[in-house]
Amino acid sequence: MLVDLHIHSCLSPCADDDMTPANICGMASIKGLDAIAVTDHNCARNLPYVKEAADAFHLILLPGMEITTREEVHLLGYFLTVEAAVEAGEFFAAHLPPMKNRPAFFGRQLVMNTDDEVVDEEERLLIGATDLSLARCTEEIRCRGGVAVPAHINRGSNGLLVNLGMMPPEPDFPVVEVRPELPVPAEAVLGRRVLEASDAHQLGSIREAVFDVPTERFSLGGLWDWLHDFHR
Repeated sequence: MLVDLHIHSCLSPCADDDMTPANICGMASIKGLDAIAVTDHNCARNLPYVKEAADAFHLILLPGMEITTREEVHLLGYFLTVEAAVEAGEFFAAHLPPMKNRPAFFGRQLVMNTDDEVVDEEERLLIGATDLSLARCTEEIRCRGGVAVPAHINRGSNGLLVNLGMMPPEPDFPVVEVRPELPVPAEAVLGRRVLEASDAHQLGSIREAVFDVPTERFSLGGLWDWLHDFHR
């Protein structure tokens, strides 16, 4: 299954406004991807529309988001259903600093439907760090049936290895995401499953169909099993 499991929509203030649900899914289809995950910062309000667009393009959608922990580590949370992801997103957004977005400075935070119409504009500033630790964020994801995956662990900004200086013994992370163009210590990925993704904020940055997840079933369930049922 050819995947890109880290894409930002126009709900993330750092993403282009043309990262609409329909445009993301259209570009993913053009690039030959089988499955995507849209992972906006600390919120998941665009996922219902992404699911509608993904179904139209015959793409598998893994619902997700990218949470910023108190340590300013980026943590991907994946869920089996859009509803679970949206609910989790509201929980994490409630733990952000009580600041309003400044669109002229940070960028707009758009909720867009599949006709590229703005149906709402999120006022809470989503790009900050929550007041929850890495351990607490991981616990909250897992207690909702989700999978926690540290994002771009080898990146200089918001990567776990840089911000913490190590892979922590607890919580354990059976799956991690890396930036393939950057070096990663062998011990950080030893015995773990490794994801590669684009972290796309622009349409052209969505990953080409090059990263293959060897699922036993060509379905969301098959992808979920690869992420969720791996025990070292």
